[in-house]
Amino acid sequence: MNYSLVFYIIGWVLNLEAAFMSLGCITALIYGERAGWSFLLSILLCLAIGLPLTLRKPSSRVFYLREGFVSTALSWVVLSCMGALPFLFSGVLSNPVDALFETVSGFTTTGASIFSEVESLPRCILFWRSFTHWIGGMGVLVFLLILAPLSGGSHMNLMKAESPGPSVSRLVPKVRSTARILYQIYIFMTVLEIVLLLAGGMPLFDSLTISFGTAGTGGFGIRNDSMAGYSVYLQVVVTIFMILFGVNFNFYFLILMKKGRQALQSEEVRAYFLIILASVLLISVNIRGSFDHFWQAFQQAAFQVGSIITTTGYATADFNLWPEFSRTILVILMFIGACAGSTGGGIKVSRFVIMLKTVKKELRQLLHPKSIKKIQIDGKAVEHEVVRSTNVFLIVYLLLFSFSILLVAFDNAGMITTFTAVAATLNNIGPGLELVGPLGNFSGFSNFSKLVLTFDMLAGRLELFPLLLLFMRSTWKKF
Repeated sequence: MNYSLVFYIIGWVLNLEAAFMSLGCITALIYGERAGWSFLLSILLCLAIGLPLTLRKPSSRVFYLREGFVSTALSWVVLSCMGALPFLFSGVLSNPVDALFETVSGFTTTGASIFSEVESLPRCILFWRSFTHWIGGMGVLVFLLILAPLSGGSHMNLMKAESPGPSVSRLVPKVRSTARILYQIYIFMTVLEIVLLLAGGMPLFDSLTISFGTAGTGGFGIRNDSMAGYSVYLQVVVTIFMILFGVNFNFYFLILMKKGRQALQSEEVRAYFLIILASVLLISVNIRGSFDHFWQAFQQAAFQVGSIITTTGYATADFNLWPEFSRTILVILMFIGACAGSTGGGIKVSRFVIMLKTVKKELRQLLHPKSIKKIQIDGKAVEHEVVRSTNVFLIVYLLLFSFSILLVAFDNAGMITTFTAVAATLNNIGPGLELVGPLGNFSGFSNFSKLVLTFDMLAGRLELFPLLLLFMRSTWKKF
């Protein structure tokens, strides 16, 4: 284990977080809020720890996948702990567990909140809540790859540890260039959404915070009714961008490279849009009686389907009150999630595609035992290692999901609340059903359950394994 390089990376992360927090200070200055001091103090603490760690250069800047997983997991833990300080220093939250839950929910782009009322919060705190979504959406270590002077396979090992999906590939030969391209696409789409929201009459502060939440597929709202109070135009814009940010960013890269035909051949992207279309139509028909026109039902269904499958978590209606059929579809979408290589959470569409093709292959194998045929996606054979890792991921996911439900059940909050609370946090969704529905929050859980759900949010965002490896003794051995 290259401990010196692990601490070096954590130092970089803390310095970056200090830079990000400066935007909270600027927001406080603009609105004349005393809470800005909480950001200034947090920045000083980040730099007090981060600068010494980066000033001491590691003897070797090359590390392997094990160090990549450990660096990623520890960086996210440290990032969340320090990011919680403005909530505590400003006094908007007095319970450290609540502050940690809120911050982890922001960075992991979950959007599950402790607050029952947000409109009275200082603007700088609201900005920081939403901006944590944008930071965590693409990944702070992916951003770090553009800046940190690492060498060898270090870049790829960091990207593998943080990027969502069963496999990670370079867009261009150099990983640093890949990270730069990803962030260029990310920033461009964010700015485009901000412009379209401003064109629809949304105030600048609202446009920024809503766009940060949409881009990171997070869902922290700055109004108590989330998105319900905005015009239909603004809701439609957010719907479109939620769905777009749930698409694999390789798709956009191929379009930029004028390889539109190759981009449209992506089985995952086609399955993603097909699932969305089918879900919207089914829910629209099911809730049609609650609206004056089918278009209204369609628009509301599209928003909620886009919000849930991309794990954004914004809401325009209390879908807790929808028929059981529609609510069941939304719960299923919680598990499916967005595309691999997007900012969305969940199990990912690509894993379900691989799983279904594996089942189909096994059924054929029963009929034709001597046949030898590999699973193919987009016309390319899927390596056995990818299939194996997908199966292992699903097994670990189910075990963690079941164990979390068992632990949270001690609060006696009800089966639907407990089940969907774990589903909403492990899949980085935000709202669930019943007490944790779109009009509810997570404040009613005990500190113990909040810590379990906090762990689930981190595990879900990091695709389980980086966080779980921290608990293995062999991870820390020097070889």
